Amino acid sequence: MHKVSIKPEYIERVKRRSGRKHTVTSLEGPKTALIVVDMQLYFVEAGQPSECPVARDIVPNINLLAAATRRAGGSVIWIQTHSGPDSVEHWSAYYERMTDEGTKKRVEGMKPGGSGFDLWPGLDVKEEDPIIPKTRYSAFIPSPSKLEEELRRREIDTVLITGVSTCTCCESTARDAMMLNFRTMMISDANAAPDDSLHNATLNQFYLQFGDVQDTQQVLTLLNECTIVAAAV
Repeated sequence: MHKVSIKPEYIERVKRRSGRKHTVTSLEGPKTALIVVDMQLYFVEAGQPSECPVARDIVPNINLLAAATRRAGGSVIWIQTHSGPDSVEHWSAYYERMTDEGTKKRVEGMKPGGSGFDLWPGLDVKEEDPIIPKTRYSAFIPSPSKLEEELRRREIDTVLITGVSTCTCCESTARDAMMLNFRTMMISDANAAPDDSLHNATLNQFYLQFGDVQDTQQVLTLLNECTIVAAAV
């Protein structure tokens, strides 16, 4: 698991600006979505081309968050990167930065049925959970992703970002969520990156400028509180 470190001076800047350490202090269950980004074999399984070992460590936290989100009446949405025969042409700015061998591994591994395509088997994916495809870093880039459409349809106003990699697809998705006017939180111990420095660089910048950063236990407390409130109504 990553050793998370938010700079004290950033915490003080957020407190001066907003009057509190965390901008998200409560959740409304039915308006909350847990978004799990790219927890696929290609990034999680040992020996895969883009293996991120910490991704295996965060699986229990993702499952805890998923269960709590469902109990609160919220939505759990899984994001799955796709590749195909048109990938190189449609995202040439990405693939031109790779060798021919790397491109082949990526396209073959991430296509439906490819060795890295499936979601990690230890994840608690339910039949009712949407699985939304994407082809770019951000899950909000349309064609084929319909994430924004799905969130608007469900009247979601708050998104909790988890998955892999903190500093690439998770960060891109989280920033776009905030820019589309969703309250956005990155869960510090339910995201994974290649190393602590990249993980913390993303979390610090996101916390300072884009949204909130809390850990799994903090978010479980917020989700449990709104579950109790809903049960009492």
